[in-house]
Amino acid sequence: MFNAPFTLSLTQASAFARLGLANVRREFPHQVQHVLNDATEARPPRALHPAFYGSYDWHSCVHQHWMLVRLVRIFPELPERAEIDAVLRAHLTPENTATEAAYLQAPGREAFERPYGWAWLLKFAQELRLYDRALAENLAPLVAVVRGRFMTYFTKLAQPIRHGVHANTAFALALALNYARAVDDQDLKLLCTSRAAAWFGHDTDYPAHLEPSGEDFISPALVETGLMARILPQEVFLRWLGKFLPRLATGEPWSLLHPATVPDPADARIGHLIGLNLNRAWVWRRLAAVLPVGDPRRLICETAATRHFAAALPLLSEDDFHRSHWLATFAVYALTE
Repeated sequence: MFNAPFTLSLTQASAFARLGLANVRREFPHQVQHVLNDATEARPPRALHPAFYGSYDWHSCVHQHWMLVRLVRIFPELPERAEIDAVLRAHLTPENTATEAAYLQAPGREAFERPYGWAWLLKFAQELRLYDRALAENLAPLVAVVRGRFMTYFTKLAQPIRHGVHANTAFALALALNYARAVDDQDLKLLCTSRAAAWFGHDTDYPAHLEPSGEDFISPALVETGLMARILPQEVFLRWLGKFLPRLATGEPWSLLHPATVPDPADARIGHLIGLNLNRAWVWRRLAAVLPVGDPRRLICETAATRHFAAALPLLSEDDFHRSHWLATFAVYALTE
């Protein structure tokens, strides 16, 4: 299903597309993150989120939409192309996206999906612009709200959040920066780069023995490393990396270079570790591409990426909704980004 060395095949892309199509239209089960301002707001997911009501939760639905667009863009011959287009046009109407924007602007919802869901919304908007400008315009009011929230939040946040789940700052900054560069948003780009430099630029000798935590799906060390690779010139980044992971050339830290063990893949929270291994795979692969030929760390990074792909991909499942509602997105990101 996957081409060597761990690239996405049309057959597997089609399987992921079918899974994503089912997920984004599946309203229940649903984990509701919802501030009720009065009794009239006790409503089902589809009424609250007419664009992003499926896939168990709002952020997963957003990034499953991103996955569908990414798959069509990479594989124009994808058998599910027409169905994906129809779903996008049904979900991303001006009325639906206006309702989504109004939801975020209601009292008490300033932190709704902050910052993980926001980051994926910007990532989706970035991809959608390359697929269909009219649909991207439909999404624009919601994007404007989220972009404004990012500007406010990253301006006032005093310290980064470094743990390995949804609130991780480096992960959100990386996706927001990608969007800002794609649309030439100078203010957001400057904010992301300046905050990243201030928060992470002086980090040294990362305590890798603290990773992973038991329910991580993001590697705090590696998403920070990937972010710094985005904002620093290569020579400056190589100096930073030498201080941040000073023993990488000798095969340390072991805990980052080898996949996390997943004791129970079907457990909704322990299964996060599958996503962690995919997240590590894409950052190790990116770092290998950044490092110059002849640098001994390059082969170490390539080998680590291969190990993590090999550990994570067999644990993907179409039958277990706790895994299927989100992990395909991480797999597509890791295999194509």
